[in-house]
Amino acid sequence: MIRRLELSRADHEHLVAVCDQQGIGFFSTAFDAESATMLVELGQKRFKVPSGEIDNLPLLSHIGSYGYEIIISTGMAEMEEIGQAIMVLEEAGTDRSLITVLQCTTAYPADFAEANLRAMLTMGREFKIRIGYSDHTPGIEASVAAVALGATIIEKHLTLDRSLPGPDQNASLQPEEFKNLVGSIRNVELALGDGQKSVTNGEADNRPVARRSIVASRPIGVGELFDESCLAVKRPGTGISPMRLPEVLGQRARRNYRADEPIDP
Repeated sequence: MIRRLELSRADHEHLVAVCDQQGIGFFSTAFDAESATMLVELGQKRFKVPSGEIDNLPLLSHIGSYGYEIIISTGMAEMEEIGQAIMVLEEAGTDRSLITVLQCTTAYPADFAEANLRAMLTMGREFKIRIGYSDHTPGIEASVAAVALGATIIEKHLTLDRSLPGPDQNASLQPEEFKNLVGSIRNVELALGDGQKSVTNGEADNRPVARRSIVASRPIGVGELFDESCLAVKRPGTGISPMRLPEVLGQRARRNYRADEPIDP
């Protein structure tokens, strides 16, 4: 089956050319050292370690020797195995800052109950490394949630038609669905923001409308003492904040006020 589906070097060269024409980064996964060497000769500057090769020491050592960016898929792996793979890559010459580990469940499709997105966070803390998600679940929800949790890479299978033969079709998105996935991820990235809590541009106009000010609840004469009987808290929030009410109570009015008129600062 594999031989029938194999792509030749000429096939790869054609794909590289098409990617260049379309402005898409070419990327392929090598399952052996010979294939990895060919990909480098074709100009590829990053590698993917598929889940089934996470314990393939010769392959890990070979791709680690290039010092390129490496993505490790962790389906079917225990934490100890992941740590060993990272160590082999580092010893071969790849800095940990260039490595990203992907949470992955090797099933096609994968059950949502086995997606375990929080394992991404565990790996990130344990190995002090960048994290991502290889998504084999149906739909786009798990990938979008992974981005919200901090995934820096999303892998999702793409097909032109899920009715086509092949083991991965049921876990793949069709082009319009894939477009929706990318759009949703970009929206989530925007929604995550910078983490600083402040009034946004969109809120600035609504703030005075929604907030309240200290106002006269009835006519107040000059020299009259401000107390709870003559003050109220009403919209809009263009005057003194109600949080400053203790400062106002006990002061005397410096002029006459009409009912509902904001108290001067």
